[in-house]
Amino acid sequence: MVGTDSGWDGRGTRGARADDAVPGRRVAAVSLVALAALATGCEPGTATGARDTAPPVQATRAAAPSPTAPVSEDAKARTAPPPGPSASTAAPAPDPAPTTARPAPEPSTAPPSRVLMRTGAESDRVRELQARLRQIGHFGRNPTGYYGSVTADAVRSFQAKRSLPVTGSTDEVTWQRLLAMTRVPTAAELRPPTERPVSAPDERCLKGRVLCISKNSRTLAWMIDGRVVSAMDVRFGSEYTPTREGVFEVFWKSRDHVSTLYDTPMPYALFFSGGQAVHYSADFAANGYGGASHGCVNVRDKKKVAALFDQVRTGDKVVVYW
Repeated sequence: MVGTDSGWDGRGTRGARADDAVPGRRVAAVSLVALAALATGCEPGTATGARDTAPPVQATRAAAPSPTAPVSEDAKARTAPPPGPSASTAAPAPDPAPTTARPAPEPSTAPPSRVLMRTGAESDRVRELQARLRQIGHFGRNPTGYYGSVTADAVRSFQAKRSLPVTGSTDEVTWQRLLAMTRVPTAAELRPPTERPVSAPDERCLKGRVLCISKNSRTLAWMIDGRVVSAMDVRFGSEYTPTREGVFEVFWKSRDHVSTLYDTPMPYALFFSGGQAVHYSADFAANGYGGASHGCVNVRDKKKVAALFDQVRTGDKVVVYW
């Protein structure tokens, strides 16, 4: 019979034979160890009541190598970062798709060409620009020295033909190209008597002393026996007050005339048909062809019309034609 002090208490071998005789107790002890292992998680540990059972050997992590000890290849392998996917299982990286797009051009850092002349300018250089453009057929008038819409259109025409930026303003590139293609203008080319070339005179102007006035070229040529003595720019009446056409005579001269109908000055007036006369116009001098007369022949060059007034006589012929 087994005594009460017999049995396995973990401190000796006493009661071993009784345990051999009662195998159920050993089975029970083993079951307790297994339950304790499940209760402590994935790693085995020491179960309560089974302290005499030698704990299983735990798998320990590799200790960091001592700074002075040589590092084994195994330690290097363990401390190295985990390798990437296996070449046999990882999908190969696709080759970059071929592209045909060209890289965008970088913006130009070159400064734009400096503008030398533009609309609204008035100078001798503008006059030279106009004379040079006329030499090569881009400016159909005589130089005036004023950069207006006609000059801007002529510059655009020149720029377009030479594949330059079409701006209508004269920059350094446009100017240098024009200089290379033209010659230095003569004094007569720079300062002709009229803005537009004088038309070929009407046949009625070829004999005697004649004020030969062309509506087509908007010029007046003072002629003596077919020779042009002087020429000047003129403008005419509007469609509501047109300047009469035909052959007339100067019947009255009035140096400081003032219109009684419009109360406006008409200096150096040479009357040829009723109230219509050749005379100086301050408005024409200031505003050019933007306006019109009330039927008179306006002259914008005061010095020229003053000289004309002194030369013309009463009875001299006046021819107004297209």
